[in-house]
Amino acid sequence: MTRRAGTGGAGRTGAAAGGGGGTGGAARTGGGWRAGLSRRGFTVAAVGALSGAVTSADTAAAAYGRPARGEVRGMWIASVDNRDWPSASGLSPDRQRAELAAHLDTAVRRGLNTVYFQARPTADALWPSPYEPWSQWLTGEQGRDPGWDPLGWAVREAHARGLELEAWFNPYRIALHDDPARLAPEHPARRHPDWVVPYGGKLYYNPGLPEVRRFVQDAMLDAVRRYALDGVHWDDYFYPYPVAGEVFDDAEAYRLHGDGHADLASWRRHNIDLLVTETAARIRRTPRRPRFGVSPFGVWRNSTTDPRGSDTAAGVQTYDDLYADTLGWVRRGWIDYVVPQLYWNMGFAAADYAKLVPWWAEAVRGTGVALHVGEALYKAGDPAQAAPWQDPAELSRHLTYCADFPEVSGHVFFSAKEVSEDVIGAMGRVVADHYRPGSGSS
Repeated sequence: MTRRAGTGGAGRTGAAAGGGGGTGGAARTGGGWRAGLSRRGFTVAAVGALSGAVTSADTAAAAYGRPARGEVRGMWIASVDNRDWPSASGLSPDRQRAELAAHLDTAVRRGLNTVYFQARPTADALWPSPYEPWSQWLTGEQGRDPGWDPLGWAVREAHARGLELEAWFNPYRIALHDDPARLAPEHPARRHPDWVVPYGGKLYYNPGLPEVRRFVQDAMLDAVRRYALDGVHWDDYFYPYPVAGEVFDDAEAYRLHGDGHADLASWRRHNIDLLVTETAARIRRTPRRPRFGVSPFGVWRNSTTDPRGSDTAAGVQTYDDLYADTLGWVRRGWIDYVVPQLYWNMGFAAADYAKLVPWWAEAVRGTGVALHVGEALYKAGDPAQAAPWQDPAELSRHLTYCADFPEVSGHVFFSAKEVSEDVIGAMGRVVADHYRPGSGSS
């Protein structure tokens, strides 16, 4: 998903990296990101024309074997900043539908079976929500009705092609800027300015306020009740990634609600734990009970910080920096699946894919929580990335390696633009080696 700069993910440069950029990762500073680390690691211009003719869904589906029971072959479709879809804001409804249909057809043609559709990128909505305004990424103006229901249409069209569709939500991010006056006049963040924390040039809801936690759940659950979603999917943003020299100002919320917690960090983790457990409980009470899963940054903690952590030297640790105890959620069975963003190549010194896969396999073992691996397709062929990402076989080797771990039940590729364009053939290699009949995956 990258989800960076608008879509999600994080990291550092050099030996302390948490991500694999051309020089070892991405660095987050007050001014932004360098050399994106995670799928959301960059601000991207409008998506270009989708490459190649797309065969019909029926014809394409016939070219692939049925995935093994429970195997996920997925891709993210990012709407934030017009990263994947729509390719630009302000397109006609017909053009938007055509572009989205092309992404779904490409998923079928590539032998995929699941799409993660970003339906709430910045405290807004890609459906007619009674809680939040229409997304600016549709029309160019937040709150303007696009004239159709993208999420409802996407669910129907995905299912018609034999694809499962999970709605991807970002719980607390409000805007990629820090000016509340630029939000739609009816935006909840303008009606409740006390809910808002500006940080790092962006706006966030304060996770420490119980009324905020309830509101964001209500906003997401509206879509769960309206549509035949196959899943509810969150990315890696909880508390925001650290910005050097800035403080996330939740001191007043801590004063009001922090009793019983040893320190600010433990209180913040408690807030995110509550978001997870409360949301999970509410999803499971809905008639369809869709899956509930998270795609966190790939490092929970380094082993130098915690002996239970991974043999990594990541500059970001979700437990300490995002206050998200992803290992705890898995071990307690609070989520149905986890998709760690393992956006590094085999042998990358600071965060080796070949060390993180067994760590995550051990994390889920015996829990009943499914493990799918998030793959950095967006890095393949990017000239800013290191040499391993110039090799079309790098990602295929990832799937070959994971075949030795029965806990790994699939892979998800960031993101739809690259699944289609496939600049050096890395996705084509994955399909040929693993998704066609007689290949490494059934």
